[in-house]
Amino acid sequence: MGEYRHTIDAKGRMIVPSKLREELGERFVVTRGLDGCLFGYPKSEWTNLETKLNDMPLAKKDARTFVRFFYSAATECELDRQGRINLPSTLRNYAALTKECVVIGVSNRIEIWDEARWQEFSEQAAESFDEIAENMIDFGL
Repeated sequence: MGEYRHTIDAKGRMIVPSKLREELGERFVVTRGLDGCLFGYPKSEWTNLETKLNDMPLAKKDARTFVRFFYSAATECELDRQGRINLPSTLRNYAALTKECVVIGVSNRIEIWDEARWQEFSEQAAESFDEIAENMIDFGL
């Protein structure tokens, strides 16, 4: 849980918030996410997700496209002594990460956002939060 502001250095290294490191472990997977951010999964969650992705119907074009796009940029990240990870340029480019970023904890994953994108997303979500909350009844909340 939580929202943490960090920077990415010229080499693509980013400090992982200390409160999230224990949940993620020393090694975890980062890949393209939705809405223009990156998703990071602990190895156990990645394994669970792989099982679900492997069960997707190969005959469905959307399933093939999603799986290819999701897996092709996936990378295993390892924390260095300073609690940093190195994000490959492919992932940084996808999420428009240059300097200032926001790391948020979301259930079983982290999301890594460009600070400006996160601000824009947050403002839009805040404007329609009540309406979205009403629709959550459809999901049993």
